[in-house]
Amino acid sequence: MLVCSSAMAIASPSQSPPQSHLRLSLALPILLRCRAAVFRPPSWRLSARPRLSASSHLNPFNTPNNPSETPYELQHELPPPPRRRGSPVYVALPVDAVSGSGEIKRRKAMVYSMRALATAGVEGVVMEVWWGLVERERPLEYEWREYLEIVALARSFGLKVRAVMAFHQRGVQGDRVWIPLPQWVRQEMDDEPDLAYSDRFGRRSTEYVSLGCDILPVLKGRSPIQAYSDFMRNFRDTFKDFLGVTITGIQVGMGPAGELRYPSCPSQKLTWSWRFRELGEFQCYDKYMLASLNACAREMGMREWGNGGPLGAWNLMQNHEETEFFRSGGSWNTPYGRFFLEWYSEMLLLHGERLCMEAVTIFQCSGVGISAKLAGLHWHYGTESHPCELTAGYYNTSIRDGYLPIARMFRRYGINMCCTCLEMLDEEEKRTNPLSSPEGLLRQIMLAANKFRLPLEGENSAARFNDESLNQVLKMSKFYSGGHDGLLFSFNFMRMGQSLFDFHNWARFTQFVRQMQDDNNLAATRDFGRAELRTFSCGAEKVGSMYVYT
Repeated sequence: MLVCSSAMAIASPSQSPPQSHLRLSLALPILLRCRAAVFRPPSWRLSARPRLSASSHLNPFNTPNNPSETPYELQHELPPPPRRRGSPVYVALPVDAVSGSGEIKRRKAMVYSMRALATAGVEGVVMEVWWGLVERERPLEYEWREYLEIVALARSFGLKVRAVMAFHQRGVQGDRVWIPLPQWVRQEMDDEPDLAYSDRFGRRSTEYVSLGCDILPVLKGRSPIQAYSDFMRNFRDTFKDFLGVTITGIQVGMGPAGELRYPSCPSQKLTWSWRFRELGEFQCYDKYMLASLNACAREMGMREWGNGGPLGAWNLMQNHEETEFFRSGGSWNTPYGRFFLEWYSEMLLLHGERLCMEAVTIFQCSGVGISAKLAGLHWHYGTESHPCELTAGYYNTSIRDGYLPIARMFRRYGINMCCTCLEMLDEEEKRTNPLSSPEGLLRQIMLAANKFRLPLEGENSAARFNDESLNQVLKMSKFYSGGHDGLLFSFNFMRMGQSLFDFHNWARFTQFVRQMQDDNNLAATRDFGRAELRTFSCGAEKVGSMYVYT
């Protein structure tokens, strides 16, 4: 492990850090084995673990009271275990459900849509709670009124709510939907540009505050971690009557798009057709990140390694085999490459650990499950170096599993894992990008979650209603939860909009919801025929064309 607590506290690379702040062991293997002890939170924080859900007896972290319930060999004489309910489906609300002016948009459409979702058997909705809207004008001044209305509306229809603590920016200025960071945070970034991530070309990203200053009082006297914690604590106090009853899940945003990653590529580009060409850029050039890198390089006795990221990474659109760093046999697998990638990924892991610790402390005993989301960066999964994963902070290559450390950290704090791209097929992606493998990446993430017995939340990367995509979600959900000791799995459909309530799409979606909830249906039904269209058309008709989202 190449992250020392001292390096995170250095304010500027222009000043030589005191020697007392540079305690880093040179024995890297020992540090890696001892990581859990170094970052384990105080015992009082772990003494009261949060209930992950109302049905805590299904929590795979719990040890069964009856030893016979632990399947260690096939017992033909014993009756099969009782069937449990299948995988529940949640639907994400429109990203602009609450407008920039702080009011619910298309209120009547929201009412009719939630009624239709409840009729279809959907478990609940996913509600993004934007930091930039709630704490918009001044620090510690929160406005929750519109979100309270949405939660009350969901409760009136018997729907549960998963609330996403969205500490990131959505879109860019000029987009149809642009939700920036709070105005006072943007002002601080204007005054101190190094609060934003920067690549080697000096391009700044305002999607998320740089994790390099996580614990420094750079936001009006508070650190970013303190600001996130205060936000979550105020949410808990405001919504205390709903927690554990209507609000059953909290997803903690940990980076751009709410995902635990660096903004190596602008989030809006990840949906573009030519995205597979993006290698990404290392985000380590703000002064706080450089100070940490410099301190760790000094402790390793290699000062020349602390001046910035790899020089051979070239540019975003380069063929990876034409780069010195990412090519097969490139410098990513040299002592320098391993040093840099270890430091870069450990900084991200430490950021996630700090947020996990705060979330567990704030929401303990509230009856909600806590989750965090990983990105689905599959475009170079078929290469040795996995460039787009490396630049995003996932030290995952053909010879190293970069998702096991993240799953281990989530397990330590009782955090559920959320992953995306469940609807994507290798066969389809490889037509335009032979190096891509969304299925391979997803299986690796699922195996990491399975190893540490983590409940999993799946998501689709785009709203697609064709049979192949819906059946792929069913297949991957059964891959994770369909075994004898199946783990808890749920699915967040992204997202509510006009296309969802189209007559044919709605019929397929409601049939999909039924199949997800049916434990006995281990194979997806490929025939969404006219009979199903007639059966489920009533829900779509209730929405009506004048109320649907546009």
